[in-house]
Amino acid sequence: MRSVGIICEYNPFHNGHLYHLKKVKELYPDYTIVLVLSGNFTQRGEVSIIDKWDKTDIALNFGIDLVIELPFIFATQSADTFAQASIEILNHLKVDCLVFGSESGDISKLIEVAKAQLENKKYSKLVKEYLNEGINYPTALSKAIFEITGKRISKSNDILGISYIREILKLNSLIKPVCIKRDNDYNDVFLYEEITSASSIRYAIKNNQQITTQVPEYVLPYLKENNCFIDDYFNLLKYKIISDQNRLDIYKTVDEGIENRINKYILNSNSFEELMLKIKTKRYTYNKLNRMFTHILCSLTKEEAMKYDHIEYIRVLGFSNKGRIYLKNIKNDITIPIITNFSSIKSDMLDLEFRTTCIYASIFDEKRKQELIEKEYKSYPIMK
Repeated sequence: MRSVGIICEYNPFHNGHLYHLKKVKELYPDYTIVLVLSGNFTQRGEVSIIDKWDKTDIALNFGIDLVIELPFIFATQSADTFAQASIEILNHLKVDCLVFGSESGDISKLIEVAKAQLENKKYSKLVKEYLNEGINYPTALSKAIFEITGKRISKSNDILGISYIREILKLNSLIKPVCIKRDNDYNDVFLYEEITSASSIRYAIKNNQQITTQVPEYVLPYLKENNCFIDDYFNLLKYKIISDQNRLDIYKTVDEGIENRINKYILNSNSFEELMLKIKTKRYTYNKLNRMFTHILCSLTKEEAMKYDHIEYIRVLGFSNKGRIYLKNIKNDITIPIITNFSSIKSDMLDLEFRTTCIYASIFDEKRKQELIEKEYKSYPIMK
């Protein structure tokens, strides 16, 4: 059996994702589709608007065959770390190709840049120099790429795609990278008629706007209840910051003295947005700050994060019959545990997943909270 990989957050699943899936099926009609899915927290430092089990159900409904969880420790870090773990999972699962969205739609260009990053020793030095000048990380990457290749790469999906390709090359993996051109703005908060960004949909939901044109009908019921946003955790975050004000720098991504700005403004901030606006500087992107606050909220310290360099297990959240057969056919060739039950192995990485789920669940009513927590250690993969 042959397979194609997708890496997504589905936060939430929308018409753009549906278009992407249709294109994947057109390109690889008989392949098993394997999805690496961020769980309850995402790469941009956001909480997932719906929980990972609902996202899994939606993915299976639209034709995904095998859903694998990207652990929290990798799902909430920079593009490079996010890409490393995602590609490791797909490589373990013997996936033949990876299909991702790209603003340029030029796979040759992205491969050329990825190779230059790996082969040109000047690249890393340039990135550090630009960072030292106070430039944020994505801009530093773009400037370094242009200097060594003459190619202008600035859009987020292209940068992430290059990270995927670079990890494939580093692993000497046989995975073939393939990109599908996307036209909408990844960060735009304004809704477009049919295909729009996940950011704009979350913004619309938060502001009670209609999204019936932008989201498949099957998804709409999931978005009418139990939605959550990072703002909903502000009181918990504020308590955590005040409690740890003399040691905030122990937490992952709290760097370069930013803790001083946090402590300066936290007492007089009454919302997450207000705090963000007060501490934001040119050096820090909103995504970086979001990730930092997520790590503080979830008590992820730098010391704890250092324990996790690579994927330690494959956790299956759901599968179709085709996905089940695929997993059965390759399981003897996989060198790390495949988990379909939370108690299958003893793992600190898995314990961290449980802790972050408890935090994610904490804002809901008692019934919903208990349901989410129990799902974490009682649920078996969803089957469709």
